[in-house]
Amino acid sequence: MLSEEAKDKLRQTLEKIHDWPAVYMYKFIFEPETERLDAVLALFPKESEVLRKYSAGGKYLAITVKEVMMSADEVVDRYDRASEITGVITL
Repeated sequence: MLSEEAKDKLRQTLEKIHDWPAVYMYKFIFEPETERLDAVLALFPKESEVLRKYSAGGKYLAITVKEVMMSADEVVDRYDRASEITGVITL
């Protein structure tokens, strides 16, 4: 779970660079395990645009998800929930 300080910093940064609503692009990297992938994808609506890219050796999977978000708070909440998935790195 993200600390309150991290959430506040992220929220402030998002407010400076985005006008809401806005298309937001999430990025995650993790070792490709079905359970972990399912947990990440469960954070998003089924209609979200999802791009997958494996590392050259196939050891890691990068997921990029684009979604229209209504506010910085929604983005922060999504990152907070993603931070609870073991082994997932958020970018």
